Amino acid sequence: MSSPSKDPLAPARPNWMSNPRVRALIFQALVLAAVFALLGYIFHNTVSNLEQRGITTGFGFLDREAGFGIIQSLIPYTPASTYGRTFLVGLVNTLLVSALGIVLATLLGLIIGIARLSKNWLIARLAAIYIETFRNIPLLLQVLFWYFAVLQALPSPRQSLSIGEWAFLNIRGVYLPEPVPGQGFGWVVLALAIAVALVIWLRRWAHRRQLRTGQPFHTIYVSAGLLLGLPAVVFLFLGMPLTWSLPSLHGFNFTGGITMIPELTALLVALTIYTASSIAEIVRSGILAVSHGQTEAAYSLGLNPGNTTRLVVLPQALRVIVPPLTSQYLNLVKNSSLATAIGYPDLVNVFAGTTLNQTGQAVVIIGMTMGVYLTLSLLISLFMNWYNQRVALIER
Repeated sequence: MSSPSKDPLAPARPNWMSNPRVRALIFQALVLAAVFALLGYIFHNTVSNLEQRGITTGFGFLDREAGFGIIQSLIPYTPASTYGRTFLVGLVNTLLVSALGIVLATLLGLIIGIARLSKNWLIARLAAIYIETFRNIPLLLQVLFWYFAVLQALPSPRQSLSIGEWAFLNIRGVYLPEPVPGQGFGWVVLALAIAVALVIWLRRWAHRRQLRTGQPFHTIYVSAGLLLGLPAVVFLFLGMPLTWSLPSLHGFNFTGGITMIPELTALLVALTIYTASSIAEIVRSGILAVSHGQTEAAYSLGLNPGNTTRLVVLPQALRVIVPPLTSQYLNLVKNSSLATAIGYPDLVNVFAGTTLNQTGQAVVIIGMTMGVYLTLSLLISLFMNWYNQRVALIER
């Protein structure tokens, strides 16, 4: 049986190179191969240069003794500690100034941003001057200004500025009382955790109740009573198991209490003020992005200005505020590396500075430092994206 003959009138099949999908796959494969070839060349060249200079690579240096001191450490550290310990000390110090900076900059930026929209002429102009001044001065100059022009001009410990016998400010830093928990204080912390859980449950119950009955339930006073009252009752029942270590001058310096070194103070103040100026503009633009008709509609339904702001304006403004706010948080964390300019012992100063100079492990140390900042940025982005999805309005 003979096979059917090919139809001479049928259109000819196009060449496979004429298929756009095939060409796209070929070009992407070529680009990928070129990228891997470039990375391989860089890796081979780096290893060859290190071998020629007699520099060994690897993480073995992390177990060697560091031999230098660090002026601030939130975890136990001595010059006899290892280089791995210096990495942890620098990381914790970076996390400390970043976390404090994000909280303080957010609060200050929110206040300045709302003040920028105030109907009071003086308050609005002062907020505008603040924003335009600090947003347009380089952050490095602000760090140097607060450290050298402000904090270095403070008096010596014997002439400290003080608030009673509790807090002292001098050229060596800020000295504050340190809480010293006694036996049984953990029950107070547990009571506070239970109060927080009850407040969360109460808010959800009030929301469901309003959806079901239309009747609002004001949770502010009840929540404040739970957060303050429950731990206070447990604290008093246990006999107030908390004492305070007050700073006191002995010889040429203060002992006791919490010491906030000038380097941390200058860096934190500069990061807070600089970032808050940008956050204030983000807050202002987010509130102005909400149509005025939304406010008028809320008033026509009988909502007061407070509920209108909380239930109508802010939920819609957050959709605009959160994405640029995430960028400001990322910038603040990365800008904390300017601590090197004034000697604050952050990760860049302690690990990518002193440790690198002593060990010569440039590739490993820089790689670890870059990995830390990349990880922190990704974690902040993930959290803020999750929060953005939670607060975003669901459109139908």
